[in-house]
Amino acid sequence: MNRILQRHLPFDLTLDARLPGVQPLDLADWLIVDDAYAAQMDLRARLLAQIPDAVLHHDRADTGALAELLDIVLSQLQQRPDFHVTQDQAHCPDGRIVTLDRSKPLQTLNALVQEDFCLLQKPDGAAEHHLSSALLCFPANWLLAQKVGRGLDAIHAPVAGYAGDLAKRVQRLFDGVRPGQGLWRHNALWYDDPALHQPRAAHAQRPPDMAARAPFMRIERQSILRLPQSGYVVFSIHTFVMARADVIGLITPLSV
Repeated sequence: MNRILQRHLPFDLTLDARLPGVQPLDLADWLIVDDAYAAQMDLRARLLAQIPDAVLHHDRADTGALAELLDIVLSQLQQRPDFHVTQDQAHCPDGRIVTLDRSKPLQTLNALVQEDFCLLQKPDGAAEHHLSSALLCFPANWLLAQKVGRGLDAIHAPVAGYAGDLAKRVQRLFDGVRPGQGLWRHNALWYDDPALHQPRAAHAQRPPDMAARAPFMRIERQSILRLPQSGYVVFSIHTFVMARADVIGLITPLSV
């Protein structure tokens, strides 16, 4: 896939990125349009057209919640000067005009914003939230097909140190997040490959730590929100990839 890089970040990269490391989310700052918007949106459209089953899963039981998510996104875009949203169309910052197809909420979201979206619910009697529907064009070393239907513990199984107390803390965040009072965090890892779409099977060997030599940093700004009507939790991901030279000045206090 094409190399798509950002030059700037809309938040402080030196904030504590250790799990869970959350900050309060101002809903007005939830959806980000950055300097790679046009290129990322073009890539998202190509991925959805070429490998739809790899980047999108719509559980029919989630139809109402997905419609609610789309409505919330459109409400936020209506308040932005870089979008013009009517009942049927959205004029986007890159000049595209997107028809709002409410019968296909994930596909419509994919044409509007750079964020990926995961929809999670806590089934009756369950101890943890489960991933049910998702739009995931830019995975970082995981496969959507291997995570759908699984709980948070299984989803995070490859993450070193996640089991135990950290898993309980993350589940408490999902249990406690309230409508209109979202949370966000970020992670940051060095990569040799700047590709945005990097799926990897759970059993595949993961690359070693590349901090000493990798030319790119991949940063995910992750947000957690609760849909007020359905009660589902939305986990959204905005992905940045930056060249090492652009990152160094942002992380002087950190080890590089």
